Amino acid sequence: MKTLENILNVHSIESFGTHDGPGIRMVIFLQGCKLKCQYCHNPDTIDTHGGKEYHIEDLVQRALKMKSYFGEKGGVTVSGGEPLLQAHNLIPFFKRLKEEGIHTNIDTNGRMLNHPTIELLDNYADLVMLDIKHMTEEGFQRITGKRNKETTFNFAKHREASGKKMWLRYVLIPEITNTPELLHQLGQYFKDYQTIEQIELQPYHKLGIHKWDALGWEYELKDARENTTEELENASKILSNYFKKVKIN
Repeated sequence: MKTLENILNVHSIESFGTHDGPGIRMVIFLQGCKLKCQYCHNPDTIDTHGGKEYHIEDLVQRALKMKSYFGEKGGVTVSGGEPLLQAHNLIPFFKRLKEEGIHTNIDTNGRMLNHPTIELLDNYADLVMLDIKHMTEEGFQRITGKRNKETTFNFAKHREASGKKMWLRYVLIPEITNTPELLHQLGQYFKDYQTIEQIELQPYHKLGIHKWDALGWEYELKDARENTTEELENASKILSNYFKKVKIN
């Protein structure tokens, strides 16, 4: 029976993802996000009214067909958009995945920490990949269009207190997020966290500009450049002083 509680609003599904968590993964991109990040390469996931409805059990069965490919490390990652906008419905979905012995992961901007989110995080999410947008309030507002970067850091504090695994993600934009000062600030803030297994650095690219154009939206980072190899290596070296593992995607 189809009810609002057992439906997820999905933008797209990737069957054999290798960049959204450990191992081979089924990656479900949910529709809808409250942020409008300047570098978003999937701006078509932002509108909460788009997407396609999927019954939770249909998604579980789809994951079960892939289970043999997951191996010991793989599983299901829910990304977006912002998946925690649908946290209430993710609870029964992740609960079913856990019943089937499938590893669960959430890729989130950490802007929500309400009761459904806390239940999901504490009981059903094996891993959280947390996107750190910027280390200053001014920079956060410029990139996301929203205020209050502290919500993401409060989310990280909750995850750390739970003792459950977390990865960080950070987009490197020359002169905007990729400066030595900001990288040291990032490292200093998280250096004592015990739950962080690694930080993933996402080199800035412009692969999503055509999607912004198709939506009739202005892409504000047209003048931003991509990182040089040396800049990526220097960022990795700085953060290696603070994190167990630094990975450049």
